[in-house]
Amino acid sequence: MAATPLAERTGKMTQPSQWLDKFAGLQALPPEVKAELTEGSKIVSVPAGTLIFAPGQSADNLLLLLEGTVRVQHRSDTGREVFLYRVHAGESCVLTTACLLADEDYSADGIAETDVRAVAIPRATFDALAGRSPVFRRFVFQAYSQRITDLFALIDDIVFQRMDVRLAGRLLELADRAGVVRATHQVLASELGTAREVISRTLSEFQRRGWVEQSRGEVRLVHSDALAQMVRAAGHP
Repeated sequence: MAATPLAERTGKMTQPSQWLDKFAGLQALPPEVKAELTEGSKIVSVPAGTLIFAPGQSADNLLLLLEGTVRVQHRSDTGREVFLYRVHAGESCVLTTACLLADEDYSADGIAETDVRAVAIPRATFDALAGRSPVFRRFVFQAYSQRITDLFALIDDIVFQRMDVRLAGRLLELADRAGVVRATHQVLASELGTAREVISRTLSEFQRRGWVEQSRGEVRLVHSDALAQMVRAAGHP
């Protein structure tokens, strides 16, 4: 599936204050910089499942999410998918930022997990404001720094944390308000960078303990407090 350039998915422009206010770091921009930013940007909308960017594609826009979530993942030469991070509403994509700053192509996939609305700031506008506006530059690098910290935490989890603890934490993170995680064992394996068989064995143990119930494509959290206790006992917040 090829990624479609964002310029081909432009939606109706929203009033500037309706999206600038969603990003605390941009509220302090001087009026003339706000005007330049909004005039040079576009609102884009894509449906769930859209491949927003892919390896080898140039980064032409900084993406600021207004609604929805984008999953960023890496695919190995053997076809194995490894989850890296999610971009939520009110956040920017660190990989896009890195590619814009280094003038490099993407090295991972970005997939819309839900219907997504985002602000697309073209490279020319990004370069101009990053070079001239201290407030905009601070916004970019603070978001970049936070996400890099998150990625180091991910590496720490992969290297040092037990798989049952990691799976418990991810189930709690992905569960909806009804306590249901709608994901296959393979999807959960990709989330945690492990094999499907490992996830299946761990979920079977959780079910034996009465913590979860499983059905096709779903995991229902029966005792989320027990899962949370496992995570806390391992030193996670």
